[in-house]
Amino acid sequence: MAYSVALVLFAGIAWFERDRWHLAFSAAGIMLAAAFLSLVTDDLQRAMLLAVIAASVIGLVSHAKFTHSGFKLTAADVPLLFAGTVPFIIQQYPVMAATLLTATAAALVAIGLTIAHVGGDPASLSARLGVLVLALGCSVLAFRLGGGRAAFRRTVATGNCFVSSFLASLVELRLTPGARGLSMIDVAASPLPLAPARPPLGDIRPDILMIQHESVFDPRLYGLPVDQQVADFLAPSGSLHGGLNVDIFGGGSWQSEFSVMTGLSSASFGADAYFLFRKGQGRFRHTLPLTLDALGYRTALLSSCRRGFLDYEAFYRSIGMAERIFSDDLAPPFDLARFEVTNADGPFLDAVADVMARGIAEDAAPRFLYALTNFNHGPHTRSLALSDVARDARAFALRALPDPQYGEYYARLAETAAAWAKARSELLARLGDRPMLVVHYGDHQPVLTRRIEKGLGLAADPRRTFRTFYAIERLNMAPVAPVAQGGELDIAFLGTRALIEAGLPLDPVFATRAGLMAECGSGYFAAQSERKRRFHRTLVETGAITLG
Repeated sequence: MAYSVALVLFAGIAWFERDRWHLAFSAAGIMLAAAFLSLVTDDLQRAMLLAVIAASVIGLVSHAKFTHSGFKLTAADVPLLFAGTVPFIIQQYPVMAATLLTATAAALVAIGLTIAHVGGDPASLSARLGVLVLALGCSVLAFRLGGGRAAFRRTVATGNCFVSSFLASLVELRLTPGARGLSMIDVAASPLPLAPARPPLGDIRPDILMIQHESVFDPRLYGLPVDQQVADFLAPSGSLHGGLNVDIFGGGSWQSEFSVMTGLSSASFGADAYFLFRKGQGRFRHTLPLTLDALGYRTALLSSCRRGFLDYEAFYRSIGMAERIFSDDLAPPFDLARFEVTNADGPFLDAVADVMARGIAEDAAPRFLYALTNFNHGPHTRSLALSDVARDARAFALRALPDPQYGEYYARLAETAAAWAKARSELLARLGDRPMLVVHYGDHQPVLTRRIEKGLGLAADPRRTFRTFYAIERLNMAPVAPVAQGGELDIAFLGTRALIEAGLPLDPVFATRAGLMAECGSGYFAAQSERKRRFHRTLVETGAITLG
């Protein structure tokens, strides 16, 4: 009976895999798990059923995560469940969360019933150890025949191999990220001499407002039209703007934040990329906030998430962000309970403008404020944008692509554009003639862009998938240098570009980074640049980065 039920469940696992070698690895992994469990249960039948139930749950959860984020479940996700993400997941994905909680409860009941009522013929210890050795050998063989680590890494964003991808991620030992030191994969053996510091391009120190717009990309990237207000938001008149190359798709905003703050690619840290906000604390001593602090700036973070989210408070403190403000710190008229229903940009950008203006009124020193929005976070199956602006924008979008999820994305984007126009006007009114540099950018594309590709009949394009937007505009200030043409820029250079556009002096590290833009500017991690690798060695040897 136990084997019959296990066989039925395994048929579902075969559907999750849909690849013969990855299915073979899943089968070997399940057999290995059953062999370990048999050391406790004394019989192989019950152990096998428990292992197949567990694998089925992994496949279901992985499929659900892939549907909503574009990436499957890996062992790296498990520690995040204990880092303040569960309330956020429930808030953002209520239907998925309810489904998974129900499925998990059902699985726990099934496991309990299996332990209590399913039994088999006891197997000798030698027989169980023999199965363990055999299963281990089969797992190693299947893993290698399936292509090894490189092949399994490529399946993280594909629509199959849901169980095997998780099992393969265990090989990376990601389940215990704190057990290893921080490593970097693109560091040369010899250092690169740093470039001479660059003097300032003017005599002003403008305030700098940098806004990360959650999941925002330019629809024109897919050949879709935009209305005038959205066009003005994505590419303000007289601004430096263009496409932004990012390291992530579908989620993991903190990896984009890391790149902006440190001038490095999160991908350079391999399996540690997901954990940089925890493992990177105290390891990065040359950052954008620290550099601006040395220039006399007051630095602050304003996040649309609560203070307990992931390791934000500790990481931003460690990289020199003097003040860390979270949504649960904001005073009235900001209404936290109402805000968390939709995470709308209207009230949040009003709060951004108020925090910036009040800070300037209290202290005349130049300010750097880094604001993190959350309005366009998926899923886009929920109608959160309900204003008149959103209604008209949704109709405009649906005429171009009759997909309700794209309509919701565009409606939220239109509300963001309107909210920023209002906040911008308020800032100008409260600043007087005080100069300010405003940097907008998108952290990653949402998973719904796959629906856009399908709806428009577009072939997959990896470069397009990892492209968002950036726009740098000047308020109350003339260009300090000839206006650049914009174009593509990698997110690791966004901070450097902002310092240049602000006319601020560049220390030797930022001056060296500016010199690398010609060969690595549109794709930092992907660039096959020996100078980049040697620059990383310099950062390590000078203590700007601590590895190990």
